[in-house]
Amino acid sequence: MQAIPISVKILMNFFQPKQYYLIKQKTMIKQLLKLFAVGVGLCIAQSGFSQTYPYDLGSNNPLETAVPFLRVSPDARSGAMGDIGTAISPDANAVFWNSAKLPFADNPVGISLSYTPWLANLEVSDLHLLNLGGYYKLDEEQVINVMVKYFSLGELQVTNSASDLLQVENPQEFAIQGGYSRKLSEAFGIGVNLKWIHSDLTKGNSGVVGLVKAGTSVAGDINAYFDPVGSGTGKADWAFGATISNLGAKIEYVEATGDKDFLPTNLSLGANLGLDIDKFNDLSFGLDINKLLVPTPEDNDDTSWRDESVISSIFSSWGDAPDGFSEELKEFQVSIGGEYGYNDQFFGRAGFFYENDDKGARQYATLGAGLKYNVATFNFAYLLATGDSQSPLDKTLRFSLNFDLE
Repeated sequence: MQAIPISVKILMNFFQPKQYYLIKQKTMIKQLLKLFAVGVGLCIAQSGFSQTYPYDLGSNNPLETAVPFLRVSPDARSGAMGDIGTAISPDANAVFWNSAKLPFADNPVGISLSYTPWLANLEVSDLHLLNLGGYYKLDEEQVINVMVKYFSLGELQVTNSASDLLQVENPQEFAIQGGYSRKLSEAFGIGVNLKWIHSDLTKGNSGVVGLVKAGTSVAGDINAYFDPVGSGTGKADWAFGATISNLGAKIEYVEATGDKDFLPTNLSLGANLGLDIDKFNDLSFGLDINKLLVPTPEDNDDTSWRDESVISSIFSSWGDAPDGFSEELKEFQVSIGGEYGYNDQFFGRAGFFYENDDKGARQYATLGAGLKYNVATFNFAYLLATGDSQSPLDKTLRFSLNFDLE
């Protein structure tokens, strides 16, 4: 029955590092054929993944988690700045990035709605990510927030052994979050979030397989933000942020085997420098460094790491890479980005995201812009894959609409 978790991973890996997905694809398909030989097949409509990408397995050993959609940047502002967000100036999207920033927001109420068509470069038309979040200031020191994140995995076609279409389902994942933030001083804030996660990757097929089920879990975020100068002072404004996100229980898809998968528990450290050039022009530059706090497999076929507890894996993840410290360094992801603003109405943005070739090879440049009119701000971002190999994330667009209310 070990084949069942592998088959479930086909849908989970839409958000995993591209090399892991492509390396494992043939193995997964073989396992699927065995699993559904009795009469029911599982296929992903319009997936369009090519098996001819020029990847050498080599020392490739990316980290593995369930529900990786939790870590995907939902908003176009950060998406245009290389996916930075831990320490940039607060807006409604801080609900996702770092809720400790919210007490420092200028407006008492903020709402953000974001839409991301996913895998557009593969001509997949029915995968998308939706995000709705907002915050409300109880007073000058306390803020509450809510967020709903929804990912549609497109159509799932269920066929029999003769490839006759039996039914069409729509696998989906979502998370619902609530949180509380407060200032501890004029320069320092903290925030905590609690989220419920639901991942239904098989939909109507659960009854046929008999064992596969929708996975659920509960997780939390711990956030901190430090702004020693404060915006609007006319001086260089340094800000720093730190978060541990998606800290929670493993998620289970198959009851009979007892196999459970780690959530994408992540440490993020960020810094941002804001410069008020003059009355109308300002600049900011930011840096985020991320590391998943989950075990590193010994090799591509290793499964022993699944048995480690969540708490122990947070500590062991700093020294469990098979090749030692040099491999641990490869597990850090780096994002840099900048933003230019004119009269707090027009914005231009650019950034770059880097992930080591052996840990997923996601490397891309980002561009975007924003337009603010009255209480509404419209942002868009565009992703351009860099390097020699194609990426299914190439040409990804993000759109978001923010409302800052008095």
